[in-house]
This record gives sequence, structure tokens and C-alpha cells, in this order.
Amino acid sequence: MKRALFPGSFDPITLGHYDIIKRGIKLFDEVVVAIGINSEKSYMFSLKERQQFIEDAFKDEPKVKVVTYEGLTIDFCKAINAQFILRGLRNPADFEFEKAIAHTNRKLSKIETVFLLTAAQTSYISSSIVRDVIRNNGDFSVLVPESVTVK
Repeated sequence: MKRALFPGSFDPITLGHYDIIKRGIKLFDEVVVAIGINSEKSYMFSLKERQQFIEDAFKDEPKVKVVTYEGLTIDFCKAINAQFILRGLRNPADFEFEKAIAHTNRKLSKIETVFLLTAAQTSYISSSIVRDVIRNNGDFSVLVPESVTVK
């Protein structure tokens, strides 16, 4: 079974994340969406809310599993037998950042990182932009899956 881990904070999940997951399930037998727990980070949405947003968005997709984890991503990959890390790239800055992490992960393990370019229509969306729109009472419904807007 080809299993990919798609790690992130997903605070909240965006249409960009949604697109990468949908395209990832065409490439892998299972995509495990893994919400990383970082006690030093401040989140807008609780861990339970973020997990529920993703589970609701993919409730009809049996190839998507949603979990939480702490620690190194490669250690979690090993624990769940994921052979790949799935990442989305929006721009050159994302590529440079993600490339360094991918090289480090490959140096520390045999886990490969697979990059998918975000769709043109979602490449400008980031969770931080969505949070800013929410904080300022803007219409964020065009940036996130419906599961986030029915909170």
C-alpha cells in the first residue's frame, strides 16, 4: 500500500490544502492528513475543530484519514508506515523552504517527499490569510471548504 502523510497545522484547512489532498488520493492508496501539535504555537481553531473541519470535508472519501501527531514528521511516518510525505507548493519561497526540509528528512530516513503544485486558482491562499480575513469579519467562505464555514 502506498501511504502518504500530508502534515500541517491546518489552522484552518484551505481550498489549497483541499486541492492537494484530492489530487493526492489519485496518486496514493491512502492519504493521512496529520495535524501537528506544537505547544509553542498559538492557534485560532482548537485541535478538535481543525480535525473536524478536515474529517467533514472528506467524510465521503475512504482514502483520507485524519490524525494528530507530535514530534518529528519522519518518526510519525515510520510509526504509521507512510512511505511518502505529501506537500503542496504555492510559490518559489515555498519550494526553497520545503526543499530544505525534504533533504533533511531524506538524510534522516528513507522517506521521500512528493511535491504537488497548487492549482492556479488556489495558489494565493494560505491559512494565515484566511485567519486575517476571519479576524476582520471578511467573507472567508471562498477560501475554505464548506466544512469550515459551518462552524
